[in-house]
Amino acid sequence: MSLPAPSVDLIQPFQIASGAFRGRLVRLTASLDEILAGHDYPEPVARLLAEALALAAALAGSLKYDGLFTLQIKGDGPVSLLVADITSGGDLRGYAKFDETRLAEIQALGAQSSGRSPVPALLGAGYLAFTVDQGPDTDRYQGIVELEGATLTDCVHEYFHRSEQLATVVRSAVGHDDSGWQAASLMLQRMPSHGGVGSSAGVGPEGDASAEDAEEEWRRAVILLSSATDKESLDRTLGGDRLLYRLFHADHLRLSEAKILRAQCRCSESKVAGALRSFPREEVEELKDESGRVIVTCEFCKSDYSFGSADLDRLFTVE
Repeated sequence: MSLPAPSVDLIQPFQIASGAFRGRLVRLTASLDEILAGHDYPEPVARLLAEALALAAALAGSLKYDGLFTLQIKGDGPVSLLVADITSGGDLRGYAKFDETRLAEIQALGAQSSGRSPVPALLGAGYLAFTVDQGPDTDRYQGIVELEGATLTDCVHEYFHRSEQLATVVRSAVGHDDSGWQAASLMLQRMPSHGGVGSSAGVGPEGDASAEDAEEEWRRAVILLSSATDKESLDRTLGGDRLLYRLFHADHLRLSEAKILRAQCRCSESKVAGALRSFPREEVEELKDESGRVIVTCEFCKSDYSFGSADLDRLFTVE
């Protein structure tokens, strides 16, 4: 199987230890640049959103779903909202909401100078939630956890720790250079049949030995994952397959087909029109600007949709 060339934006699934541990490597370059380009975010905000996008892709890649995965982070700090979502087809988008004045005050105080604790400094108290939406005929799945940790990656770790699901470790990196933005996330999970939650390993003398072996294998895998440097993770010339081989070549590494990611917003004139139609005509009229038009701007891609009086007449005409 041929793998994507270096610098391609992707989710690369893999397995090690004969399938006992499964993982996902996410690489974002061009898609990340495109998502960030239209917003001119201050660097600390751009870094937060880049990490959120990489984490969203890693989390989504670990699930089987047909629809939309959304990662949402809300806080009471200068950055009040981060949203990143990804479709099962690989379309990625995201945006951040922040208070320029409060952000400038934080930066002036040097609270973000090291970049090591962006969650308490920029997001403050709040929560991280993710939702899987597979359409109107299915139940939505949601996980939520308070923002506890220095980074968004720490918060994701906290979610898995509290949820008592699969033992999970995640490592993320974000960088910016003359070529643009890069983000990466490397996730590894321990399958229940190999000493994870719900496993019967550890029952009886033989089980105790088996559990100890499984635990040792897991600790070794975590150490290997943690050895990946930011430079390696973000290296545009180092293919994802090569990075994984460097880390896990002695652990029966198996690669599955990668999913290509692309920056793609789902907004459209028809969707905006439908949203406007859900409000009373009188309220929509109050949104008109000096030229007499209602301008709706997509938060994700910054596309403008303009509706004049004639457009609104057609929109609110009862058929």
